[in-house]
Amino acid sequence: MEDLLQQTQEYTDDKIVHLEWNEHIRRRPGMYIGKLGDGQSADDGIYVLLKETIDNSIDEFMMGYGKKIEVSIQDSRVVVRDYGRGIPLGKVVDVASQMNTGAKYDSSVFKKSVGLNGVGIKAVNALSTNFMIRSFRDGQCKRVVFSKGVCLEDDPICASNEKNGTETSFIPDKELFVNYNFLDDYIVPMLKNYTYLNRGLTIIYNGEQYQSKNGLLDLLNENMSTEGIYPIIHLVGQDVEIAMTHNNKFSEEYYSFVNGQHTTQGGTHLMAFREALIKTVRDFYKKEFDVNDIKASIAAAVSIKVEEPVFESQTKTKLGSKNMSPNGESIRNFMMNFVTRELDNYLHKNPETAQILLKKIQDNERDRKAISGIQKIARERAKKVNLHNRKLRDCNVHFNSSDKRKSESTIFITEGDSASGSITKSRDVNTQAVFSLRGKPLNCFGLTKKVVYENEEFNLLQAALNIEEGIENIRYNRVVIATDADVDGMHIRLLMITFFLNFFPEVIKNKHLYILQTPLFRVRNKQKTFYCYSDEEKLAAIAACGKNPEMTRFKGLGEISPDEFKHFIGPEMRIEPVLIKKEDQIQELMNFYMGKNTPERQNFIIDNLVIEEDRIEEEELPETRIADNEE
Repeated sequence: MEDLLQQTQEYTDDKIVHLEWNEHIRRRPGMYIGKLGDGQSADDGIYVLLKETIDNSIDEFMMGYGKKIEVSIQDSRVVVRDYGRGIPLGKVVDVASQMNTGAKYDSSVFKKSVGLNGVGIKAVNALSTNFMIRSFRDGQCKRVVFSKGVCLEDDPICASNEKNGTETSFIPDKELFVNYNFLDDYIVPMLKNYTYLNRGLTIIYNGEQYQSKNGLLDLLNENMSTEGIYPIIHLVGQDVEIAMTHNNKFSEEYYSFVNGQHTTQGGTHLMAFREALIKTVRDFYKKEFDVNDIKASIAAAVSIKVEEPVFESQTKTKLGSKNMSPNGESIRNFMMNFVTRELDNYLHKNPETAQILLKKIQDNERDRKAISGIQKIARERAKKVNLHNRKLRDCNVHFNSSDKRKSESTIFITEGDSASGSITKSRDVNTQAVFSLRGKPLNCFGLTKKVVYENEEFNLLQAALNIEEGIENIRYNRVVIATDADVDGMHIRLLMITFFLNFFPEVIKNKHLYILQTPLFRVRNKQKTFYCYSDEEKLAAIAACGKNPEMTRFKGLGEISPDEFKHFIGPEMRIEPVLIKKEDQIQELMNFYMGKNTPERQNFIIDNLVIEEDRIEEEELPETRIADNEE
């Protein structure tokens, strides 16, 4: 036994393994694209592949070449065509397949580009079953085709009538990205952001055209869920653009960008903007306002261009650079000088806006002082409850940690001991936490933030998520509402969504909030078991099982055994993102469905009530055997 152990532990020549560039990417995709996923989350890998491809075209535009980018996605195939300079024809193969190869190391060719490491397009190549690049340049064309990073076709240079530019197409590997789908809810905002940050650029996506005349002003108008209380302040300078206002929400709302890249986790430029804003406001009004009174209810978009930016990961979601360029001014000083000069000038020239801003800060100060005592008591209560583990069953990895699995960190918000017990026993303790509600939460629509601290459930949930001071340090990447698939479960779901919309809308806007989908039925015989999420799936399962299958209707999460539940919250977990858009008219919807208009809602229900007859006669179904817990 000892000899065998010694042999397995020997460190010999044959233990040294060399991986080709494509094999390394395929074995360690997380190093290059963050995570794989199926397209249900905004940070899933298929969107990173799309972004890495478009970034190259954006860099061409930023250098003054090509004002139009065409994007199409049909049947899993992505095609991106730009009208820039085109890749030099003799280097098309190298650009697609040689790591750390590209022109972006030469700052004279790409001065303030998004992609700098020469890795992005290679990751797209290695993680796709079909990857093709065509470069059109000065009446000639070069075409290469790969599969999983292996070159299949390397066509000779030929004549072409196409305009200069590059066309890249790829199909993400379905063995890696299992059951994936591209969702327009994630793609369209990404493309719109590109146009906001690159005025004069037109992006055509599946025939729909996007462009922006007013940059970040358009972005803020498009994305704010409620109108600002004063006209948006729009400041534009060399390598910097800022748009900001305050609204009547309780939270801070930021959109930050570096070289056109959406830095969803902020970084040094966003911290510098906040510091500069606070100093400018205090100096203008000649009063040492509390930091939180200035920032509360702010909505701001910040874009900066930096030479050779350093990001904290390959996915470029947080800027780590300290300086504008390797030998240039610090980002902090640059932002401080710009904001203190331009914002101060704006407030002097627009006294009405200055007066509205002052009143908002004073209102924030009054509200903060009114709940400060309650906050202190609530924090102590939250610490005590967490300590005794009565509400929160935590996990080992959190989103605000440096762990490579942080994107997988998930908290399930569930109701009742039975449901939370099933999830707790089934979960992955490394990445999945459980928060147990006690009964139905309060309908908080129209209430002030004071209720967050006075209501034990809301206070403890806020503490568990670590969002009291904003979502920058939110503890979990995915906040999943897990309720029964019945009327009470739907009601709890609506109450929880109302809570986030009312007090922490940025949790939704930053795509952290999800709904857990669990099966409604289990259909099985001795050979097969099917979990069905709809009546259609149930009928198909009954047909597949043949004569006399057993069918169970899951009425609540607590009825699903832990052994079964692990299938529904594992790698193939079905979660539906909660998404909001400006055109959704959130305030009007909440006024109607959650407001104090009970008679109006009752009439709506009566007018729209449909008593549905059984769609399928019992004799038409194959014979089924109902399980013991089926009514």
